[in-house]
Amino acid sequence: MKKFTWIWCTLYLLIAVGLLSCKKGGNNIIIKVNDIGRKEKVLLLLHPTQNNIQTFNYLMSNQILPLPSKVKVVGVYHTGEKYDYANSLEYIKRNGLVNFKLLPVDDKISEDNIFSVNDCSGTFAKLVSVADGIIFTGGPDIPPSIYNEKTSLLTNITDPVRHYFEVSFMFHLIGGQNDTLFLPMLDSKPNLPVLGICLGMQTMNVAAGGTLIQDIPTELYGISNVEDALLMQSNELHRNYNSNYAIDDKLTWGNFHQIDIVDEPLKSFCQGKPWVLSSHHQCVGKVGRGLKVVARSMDGKVVEAIAHNKYPNVIGVQFHPEPIMLYSKDDFLRFIPNHPSRLTYRDMYSGQAGEIFHRNFWKWFGQKVVAR
Repeated sequence: MKKFTWIWCTLYLLIAVGLLSCKKGGNNIIIKVNDIGRKEKVLLLLHPTQNNIQTFNYLMSNQILPLPSKVKVVGVYHTGEKYDYANSLEYIKRNGLVNFKLLPVDDKISEDNIFSVNDCSGTFAKLVSVADGIIFTGGPDIPPSIYNEKTSLLTNITDPVRHYFEVSFMFHLIGGQNDTLFLPMLDSKPNLPVLGICLGMQTMNVAAGGTLIQDIPTELYGISNVEDALLMQSNELHRNYNSNYAIDDKLTWGNFHQIDIVDEPLKSFCQGKPWVLSSHHQCVGKVGRGLKVVARSMDGKVVEAIAHNKYPNVIGVQFHPEPIMLYSKDDFLRFIPNHPSRLTYRDMYSGQAGEIFHRNFWKWFGQKVVAR
């Protein structure tokens, strides 16, 4: 009887250990800050949706963003965001992306304590201590109340908690006008590369105490309908307004236009006026504390890129340098409803017209991450 009991106990223990190992193996994609080794190379990716993970895996796998394979990409998000990150978890598992991890943050955050020490501050400090680079990605409109303005009827607020979290993280990184005595975390790592893309650039500006133009066509060009917007020159359009008609769901979501580069760091690797991809209706208004304009639209009305005066590797771009369509030979683009697609971005803007600029941009950013 004792032998029988011993056998069952041993079997139970082996099963329990096996289940624990399986559970640990299945969940090791979800990590905490303390799980990150101090000697690891780490790139933080804010708002790590399935699409963002797919995009940055493509950039890294094809050495467009030239990072060593040992670099760990940690997707950081707040559990109060609207996006279902179960999609991201499943995508990482299904594709065997061993260098991609997810780091949820559930500390309390609200609009009242964005620009001060709050429950997220300790997490922010730990993230900065292990990061070799940080990327803030694109997304929806920031609540104007964060930058002390009333909300336009054209502003669409869909995910406020995401903005509270990301604006506060950026404020902790670079400081800003809302508390000039606050000690930015980048003071201890001044060369840390921080990139804001589209919404990420707007987040950077708002965190520093700047404001946003809430709708480009109406506020900067005096245009209030789609038909008149589509009569504008390409260099004045910052999204594809054909998509407003909802009669063709295969349209390219953005518009290509040129930018005028006026300062470093962009000027160091592009002397021309490259064609970039944009999809936004808001842009920088008043420039935030410590920031400078480094690129504008061709007519000078829209700020296309900003950089920090004190921290040399902090940059925000209003356009999108990351989509796969900019680098693929197989993504044929369609801008007009029900018109056939015959050209790729590389067909239209190869070489100095745009492709080289985008590749140089990621080469520059990758070098800054590796140099950490």
